[in-house]
Amino acid sequence: MAVPTHPFDPLEPREISKAADIARSAFPEQRLVFRVITLQEPPKEEMLQFLEKEHAMQPVNDRPARMARVQVVTRDVSGKNQLMELLVDLDRAVVGKQEHLAGKHSYIDSNYMQSVEKACLADARVQEEIKKLALPTGASVIVEAWAYAPDGMNDMSERVTMCWFYMRLVDNPDANYYAYPLDLCAEVSEQLQVTRVYQLPSSADGRTHDTPQPYDHRKIQSPVASEYHPSLRPPPRTTTKPYQVTQPEGPSFESHGNRLSWEKWSMRVGFNYREGLTLHDVRYDGRSLFYRLSLAEMFVPYGDPRSPYPRKAAFDLGNDGAGINANNLRLGCDCLGVIKYFDGWHNTSAGEPLKLPNVICCHEQDDGILWKHTNFRTQNAAVTRARVLVLQTIITVSNYEYIFAFYFGQDASIHYEVRATGILSTCPINVGNQVPYGTVVGPGVLAPYHQHLFCLRMDPALDGPKNSLQVEESVPMPVGDPTVHNPFGVGYTTTRNIISQEQGLDLDFAKNRTFKIINEDQINPVTGTPVGFKLLPYYSQMLLAHPQSHHAKRSEFANHAVWVTRYQDNELFPSGRHTMQSAGGEGIASAIKRRQTGPPARSSVRNEDIVVWHTFGSTHNPRIEDWPVMPCEKMAVGLKPLNFFTGNPGLDVALSTQEANRSVLVGGQAASSPSACCKL
Repeated sequence: MAVPTHPFDPLEPREISKAADIARSAFPEQRLVFRVITLQEPPKEEMLQFLEKEHAMQPVNDRPARMARVQVVTRDVSGKNQLMELLVDLDRAVVGKQEHLAGKHSYIDSNYMQSVEKACLADARVQEEIKKLALPTGASVIVEAWAYAPDGMNDMSERVTMCWFYMRLVDNPDANYYAYPLDLCAEVSEQLQVTRVYQLPSSADGRTHDTPQPYDHRKIQSPVASEYHPSLRPPPRTTTKPYQVTQPEGPSFESHGNRLSWEKWSMRVGFNYREGLTLHDVRYDGRSLFYRLSLAEMFVPYGDPRSPYPRKAAFDLGNDGAGINANNLRLGCDCLGVIKYFDGWHNTSAGEPLKLPNVICCHEQDDGILWKHTNFRTQNAAVTRARVLVLQTIITVSNYEYIFAFYFGQDASIHYEVRATGILSTCPINVGNQVPYGTVVGPGVLAPYHQHLFCLRMDPALDGPKNSLQVEESVPMPVGDPTVHNPFGVGYTTTRNIISQEQGLDLDFAKNRTFKIINEDQINPVTGTPVGFKLLPYYSQMLLAHPQSHHAKRSEFANHAVWVTRYQDNELFPSGRHTMQSAGGEGIASAIKRRQTGPPARSSVRNEDIVVWHTFGSTHNPRIEDWPVMPCEKMAVGLKPLNFFTGNPGLDVALSTQEANRSVLVGGQAASSPSACCKL
């Protein structure tokens, strides 16, 4: 007998096909272009009842309905595209809800963008402008299409695409064309018509213009300085010897479908076209910690103020999709050791299942020392090495790569790490010129300043669904106050405040401001305080664009480092569900404001089902060392138990020994005494 699909599991291929068939029945006379066929997660209230019975090993008779969210593009009577959304009940094979998403746009479609590039290059005016550049013999022109970020200069009711031009100097598909940005730009309509062609500014005080200039041959660089691909570079260094990770007895984790267990951890692995990797029902030693964890959004605004560069402001999840752009991960390349891969599924424009292979890798890593102590009286050392479970996915969005990884520790800690790498997005500049909002990384190559702002969504369930957010600050005790005993002036204490209403909050390094997710109904028997987890934030600069700018209106989450909201079904994205060419007003701050106008209980977050959001990232002012491909920049967020246990949860991890680790001295000589590592 087949095991029923778990309600948290992504749609299976047969379910994608079934959802498409049901959607077609709602539009019998039209040819549908399918954009999204994905799991509509069950209402949380239903899931909590299901999970309670599941973990109690009780029979589950009433399973949540299996639902799919489907977005399709249809044509109205005038021939214009319409984006429609349907909720499809897969159990009953009916459409439960249908909505016209007027004025909204779906995510970036790679096939459509390729059509934009072809249409742009085929345009007679574009070809004429390319001829005027008088490019070097053998060079070819590359068009890179970007979604248009609203700047108030165009009607956004239909999709507009920006086309940036580059030169590929050598006849090699892996040549770095970002080393040769051209001062040509075009705009393309949703009907694949070139509507504007113009020259870009090439100096600090420059503006767009219609006076083409021949390409400046002084901008041609040596491949050593401009190329990253091994086929175009000198031979690599030979000093790095092989490093191989082996686990002779296999991995310590187990997976059954999408259920993953390791050490005392258990969770369900999810994946969708937008967020990519998602985690559900995360537990440690049977205790509930988080209902759901995911990267909810990512915004990359560029700081070049000259038009049209403000149109470079990418929502890499909302516009592009972390799932759609996930890499096919390879053994020995992206992940080392004994690897378990998870596949993802998307859909074609015809509504057929599309496999996304190896989009998540799962493996273990050594993480240094977990804990150690040496008794100085006996010289005996007890040392335990840390092992972490890693769930990793990598996405490529045009020029950049982002590596996203969850790390689960044996001490019940969770860390989420982002690594940014890839190639800088470049624009042209006159040879010898400088600007205050970018770095010249090559002759005629400007890498503008920009920010990478991420939002981690944490849906806690610490020993139950009702939690609170507590803010703690460490403050010095007063001196000279007769009511306070601090005669030497060294004392300090903490102040604690439990947040009562939805809001955004900021970090304060000077006060060691700490954000704790707590369960006020569960008291630690030793400390006498509520059980909790604390957020270990990644200190970052928030959005630098002006509060009245289009950037700010569209990325409300980037105003504060921490947000707390009352849980709402389907409130998953801090900039709203539809970011493509969005005007703003649909983000987290707007949602809070709308609820504040209603009954106070709607926005109460004390001892309620809450969601905590953390904004973090990088203000990336490029350096020459980031060129021609940048080394990884690492950003890490932590979640650590705080008075959740009655002692060190990693105390029962086995000691590190030479017998198990089999380390060798340089030259291959084994250690003379197996126990030598445990005694000074």
